[in-house]
Amino acid sequence: MSDPLDVRNLASEGSSFTVRTLVVFLIALSLVLVLLARLVQLQVLEHDSYSIRSDDNRIQVRALPPDRGLIFDRHGVLLADNRPARSLNLVTELIGDLDGVIGELRELVEISDRHVEEFRERLKRRRPFEPVALRMNLAEDEVARVKVNGHRWPGVEITQENVRHYPLGDLMVHAVGSVRRVNEEDAQRLDERRYRGVKFVGRLGVEKFYEDVLHGEVGWQHIEIDARGRIHRILDETPAVVGRDITLHLDSFLQAAARDALDGRRGAVVAIEPKSGGILALVSNPGYDPNLFVTGIRADLYEELATSRDAPLFNRAVKGRYAPGSTFKPVVALGGLAAGATDWERTIVDTGEFRLPGGRRVYRDWSWTQGNAGGQGIVHLRKAVYRSSNVYFYDLAARLGVDALSSFAGQFGYGEVTSLDVADAVPGVLPSRAWKQENRGERWYDGDSVNLGIGQGDLLVTPLQLATVTAVIANRGHWVRPRLMLESDGARPGFDLGEPRPRVEGPTDEDWELLVDAMEDVVHRGNQGFRENGTAWFHIGRDIGYRMAGKSGTAQVVGIAQGEEYDEEALDEYSRKHAWFIAFAPADDPALAVSVLVENGGGGSSVAAPVARAVFDAYLSPTLAKR
Repeated sequence: MSDPLDVRNLASEGSSFTVRTLVVFLIALSLVLVLLARLVQLQVLEHDSYSIRSDDNRIQVRALPPDRGLIFDRHGVLLADNRPARSLNLVTELIGDLDGVIGELRELVEISDRHVEEFRERLKRRRPFEPVALRMNLAEDEVARVKVNGHRWPGVEITQENVRHYPLGDLMVHAVGSVRRVNEEDAQRLDERRYRGVKFVGRLGVEKFYEDVLHGEVGWQHIEIDARGRIHRILDETPAVVGRDITLHLDSFLQAAARDALDGRRGAVVAIEPKSGGILALVSNPGYDPNLFVTGIRADLYEELATSRDAPLFNRAVKGRYAPGSTFKPVVALGGLAAGATDWERTIVDTGEFRLPGGRRVYRDWSWTQGNAGGQGIVHLRKAVYRSSNVYFYDLAARLGVDALSSFAGQFGYGEVTSLDVADAVPGVLPSRAWKQENRGERWYDGDSVNLGIGQGDLLVTPLQLATVTAVIANRGHWVRPRLMLESDGARPGFDLGEPRPRVEGPTDEDWELLVDAMEDVVHRGNQGFRENGTAWFHIGRDIGYRMAGKSGTAQVVGIAQGEEYDEEALDEYSRKHAWFIAFAPADDPALAVSVLVENGGGGSSVAAPVARAVFDAYLSPTLAKR
């Protein structure tokens, strides 16, 4: 007998179970179809795309930066080479917590805030998976500590690369220059492909001017890496092409002799071979060690160099602009001869004072004191040169006028950059009527011409420019533009000389020879009474074994009021006169032309001339000649 409470309907339950089973089956089938569809999409429709992504994760292209070409002096002395250095690099795509990893690394390696800041700047301009240097020039113990702990940090690697090194340190820094790290400004102007992976670029001197020659060509590597970013194998490689070596006219032995002759004083020496235009010495003192800057100088050291009153970072030889003083007088003499404003026989009476017609201002001789007007007595042009008579050149410049004088001086390269390959060389200032109106908003006065006659006023030159003028005089007016490069990988450089500069026009051949004779008297004329001696004879000419033609000069730094006597001892050291000396030797067949500047040195004959003598002695000595 059935239970009346049993209300189950077996037929209904069977129908419900069938429906549920069908629903589950359909859901499962739908999921399988979705998976199959996704599988088809991944394996068939998007196969190429995901294959490329997979290869991008596994295969990378890395740039192989080239070694820079080497730099040698004329004797084969190495001036710039490449030395191996270890770097700590990070591949940020393989690092989860970048700040955390850097913090841990700082416990093992000295990493300053500046290193981190520069690292983050470099991150902005690198390609994916490209290693970026956090610290360079690691010591051996630092390398060991990182390698022992390397398993802790995927994406942290130690690499070895060649870094620029300057064996002669501060001796050649202002001539050869140096490289610096590529910064944001560099990245904007440099060819991205040519400089991919390159950390350094020429920033100063020869390194800057000949960047294209020294740089070389970047190579490329296709590499396979594992999950930790380690190189598994090299799939393909295009080697980097090393930059070309270059040889300079520079003579490191002469450079050292010039630097030593300055004896720690602020100044510059430039020596040029007149026949070739080769720059044999280019010294700016004090200098600094360029190796400090290659991989990044400490902030405190840079601050010390940048704020020093002696300005070691400043290249006086090519950027310093100074009044040339009496070294300008030989050019005024030639200009007067060319214009017919004087001749070798014309004389004046030099009483030590000069006034313009109708003028009240007194222009005085360099020998003037409050108790003695000075002066040179009866003076002809030759004596005016070797005794450096201010009064003669006041008178000559006033009669010659600025138009003729400025135009004639321009033939010597005043106011221009005439060197072929000296980076950052600046033009001096060659004043004229138009220049003064444009730059000062004033007209030209006759008194301006008087000052110009002795190389004062607005006339400014660099030591390089004045050495060039000296070489032109040594060549009797013929031009050979100054240059640093001698050859590159054995081949002479093809300089773009442009239009050749013509010989200085106006003076006759006899005028040139008589001027050289007068400049020889500056050095060699002596023992004929104090007033008849050449201005440099006492200081360098009494025991000299060769014929030198020279001219001394001084240039005021601060103005002295009318009637006041120049008192060097009463002035701050940095307010004293600059000392100049220009010379070439041997006078009849010049092998070397030199300009010497001693900042705040006082007298050109007593201070700068002995520096020039030391340079000539070194270059013309038998020992040097044999090299």
